Amino acid sequence: MIPLSRLQKLAKQHGTPLFVIDHDELRRNYREFRKYLPRVQVYYAVKANPDPEIVRTLYKEGASFDVASMPEFMIVHENIKGLPAKKRQDWIWDKIIYANPTKPVDTLEKLNKYKPLVTFDNLEEVRKIKRHAPNAGLALRLKVPNTGAMVELSSKFGAAPGEAVDLILAAEKLGLTVEGISFHVGSQTTNFENYVQALSLTASIFKEAQDRGYRKMNLVDIGGGFPAPYDATVKPFGELAKVINRELDRLFPKDIQVLAEPGRFMVASAGYAVSSVIGKAVRDGKPSYYINDGVYHTYSGVIFDHCKYPIKAFKKGPTQLSAVFGPTCDALDVVSMAENLPALERDDLVYSVNIGAYSHASATYFNGFPPAKVVHVNR
Repeated sequence: MIPLSRLQKLAKQHGTPLFVIDHDELRRNYREFRKYLPRVQVYYAVKANPDPEIVRTLYKEGASFDVASMPEFMIVHENIKGLPAKKRQDWIWDKIIYANPTKPVDTLEKLNKYKPLVTFDNLEEVRKIKRHAPNAGLALRLKVPNTGAMVELSSKFGAAPGEAVDLILAAEKLGLTVEGISFHVGSQTTNFENYVQALSLTASIFKEAQDRGYRKMNLVDIGGGFPAPYDATVKPFGELAKVINRELDRLFPKDIQVLAEPGRFMVASAGYAVSSVIGKAVRDGKPSYYINDGVYHTYSGVIFDHCKYPIKAFKKGPTQLSAVFGPTCDALDVVSMAENLPALERDDLVYSVNIGAYSHASATYFNGFPPAKVVHVNR
């Protein structure tokens, strides 16, 4: 963890709002994932935070990458060239999987020369891939339970288990190779049973495909959803890993290749936001502070990610229930209506931890306010 004194020094040096990325924490998170899931190759989900410096650090650790757009693909492609990786495995598809089940035609045409591994979940996508990216390898995205996930994904993505093998055989009929099955149990999943059910469904699809004559699959992509330690209610990652390892060993032979797409788990705890109080008022009897960062910027996850990032003060003293607002003129720009804060004055600094995922990645220039300045430490 970055010492608070260092965050204050960085704010003094660079000004606020500030978004600080701790690369030592990125490395710790990657190594923890590999320690507890040694059978699983890490494909970092770039959408969680596409900063090129993050890509470079994780690549040096041995990571591969999950991208969901052509710009994300190019971020990875341009930032891993010439960099040494600690570990390499021959079955890694050029270090990138394109894991968005629906892709524009121009994207497929650009991807085709790289012979990528791409996901799909419907027949129309199979036809589109055949026509515009025939060199691609395929992974079928399976619809699985997302019960209890902070962000549910199954209503938008995934083939129903009952149609999965039909889609695999349809792809084969068109001359494409389905290399395996992928799924996603929902973002920030603390319900471990989701993984159990998803792996069981995947194993049943493997068996049905073999029974119907298709024996070319050798890949299981267990997606993302691995929870970040936002608070004490989140169980240690090692407990989830035990469940996943048990099911992988029970259901799949050792020669089946397993990959995962952790995003939030890798970067959430590596990010810090530091901002300044730019105004104060008393509203409905409650101290209310206006800061120069908000939900259109680093705190965007408050709105779309269903995530809360407690605001903390560097200043000490008796606390009072307070509201915190962002700098824009939009009444939606509410960071929190219930923070225990000491009496703050204009120009006092506040901060949040565990804000590295889906935050600065979706920051905008709404109302003319630019996103926070990014500072990298411990590179």
